[in-house]
Amino acid sequence: MLGQTARLAAQRFGDTPAFVAAAGWTLSYRELDRLSDEAAVGLARLGLRGGDVLGLAMPSLPEYVVAYLAAAKLGAVTAGVNDRLSAAERATVLDVAGPRLVLATAEQAPADVPAGAAVVEVVPATGPASVLAGLRVAGEAPVPLTTDPDRPVAIVFTSGTTGAPKGAVFANRQLEAITGVDVGGRWGGGGRTLAGTSFAHLGFMSKLPGTLRSGGTTFMIRRWRAAEALELTERHRLTTTGGIPTQVALMLQVPDFDRYDLRSVRLVVFGGGPATPSLVREARARFGAPPIMRYTCTEAGVALGTGPEDPPEDAELTVGRPRAGVEMTIRDGDGRPLQAGDVGEVCLRSAAVMCGYHRDPEATRAAFTADGAVRTGDLGWADDTGRLHLVGRSKEMYVRGGENVFPVEVEGVLAEHPGVAEVAVVPRQDDVMGEIGVAVVVPRPGAAPTLADLRGFGAERLAAYKLPEALELVDALPRNAMEKVDRRALTEAAARAAST
Repeated sequence: MLGQTARLAAQRFGDTPAFVAAAGWTLSYRELDRLSDEAAVGLARLGLRGGDVLGLAMPSLPEYVVAYLAAAKLGAVTAGVNDRLSAAERATVLDVAGPRLVLATAEQAPADVPAGAAVVEVVPATGPASVLAGLRVAGEAPVPLTTDPDRPVAIVFTSGTTGAPKGAVFANRQLEAITGVDVGGRWGGGGRTLAGTSFAHLGFMSKLPGTLRSGGTTFMIRRWRAAEALELTERHRLTTTGGIPTQVALMLQVPDFDRYDLRSVRLVVFGGGPATPSLVREARARFGAPPIMRYTCTEAGVALGTGPEDPPEDAELTVGRPRAGVEMTIRDGDGRPLQAGDVGEVCLRSAAVMCGYHRDPEATRAAFTADGAVRTGDLGWADDTGRLHLVGRSKEMYVRGGENVFPVEVEGVLAEHPGVAEVAVVPRQDDVMGEIGVAVVVPRPGAAPTLADLRGFGAERLAAYKLPEALELVDALPRNAMEKVDRRALTEAAARAAST
């Protein structure tokens, strides 16, 4: 489905720019299809076959797009690796993926190659002719695949805790369903947008077919920065802006925001985490465009949202209603559906829901209810109009700037610091990042660590967004009747400390 979409898009849109590299050169729809054909032949000559996993360890480059399409044309499965992860975390993701082949830039190349895998270094291109130049076979194309809705195409990784991360598998059937929700049967009508998050995320991996069908142009950026995002929006007359709420907040905080000409913006899209009502209102007023919300989880593929014509309160107070073909239920701890207004776990069912977790049948079974709905791990309630109001998460995970953070994982690293006797990490609300981590530490006698000490220690094994941004030293951690750390008490204490 993905490979065929690339071919049809090339026929329809030809020399229209599909992607614009950060350096300014363009990759047209026609070039994207041809280069991915040639790359597919090159990958096959390196031994990649249908059903094999191709690992992509690189930033959001044109090479990522070409390689993803090439793998799909062979019937191989692409596993993207978030370039924001630490070296140790990237290695863990690749180990779970079990790739036959890994394409990696020098900075992202794994130190420990997964068993049975080969690694090919990717040198970032300076133009279409040099995209995967050492890999492609000029003028060649793979044999077209037969139609198979159940052929796996992509593995999208969730955040891991102290155990292994999980990879949600999406086949042609799911990508078709997601595309149907996003663009229906339409071709064309696409605008100009900025790729502000990692291509390894669900958004890019699952929505690429819809992006190709739209015929729009996506601009890449080396590293997202608020001022640069605004400058690119003005320069390229981008029609859509937004991202995770943190990105929107940071753009609004740019000192000279009001000097940018942003009249081209037609939509401000929020996704990847909750946004406060005040942030949504400010975005509407200052961008001069309607904000819309997009809510899902990695496993669901597509879920809820609001529309530009909806009442303002929909985007300010809720994450919207189920999108076409999506059934939402709010359930109690035993999996029984609840009535409107009752708080419970948000569960979703649609044709877009993942096939399951890659090579993890036990986790797959646990992810679904008895009647086949996927558990999101979020708590919320539905009002009488079907809108979802989120109130928290059933797991201990929190969202920092659109990235999921699991406290137990962070604690496992910080506990090894020589100055730490005990540690618990809890979230605290933050106006920009949504939530940040607070490390509550019982220090060893005479060796109390500083926040800088902990961050420096943890940076070797954790991505930067997982590191704590506040520190509290205590004599003892509060515990409940089961002798477990009372995280609710710690979270409430962290909130009080921030307000004093």
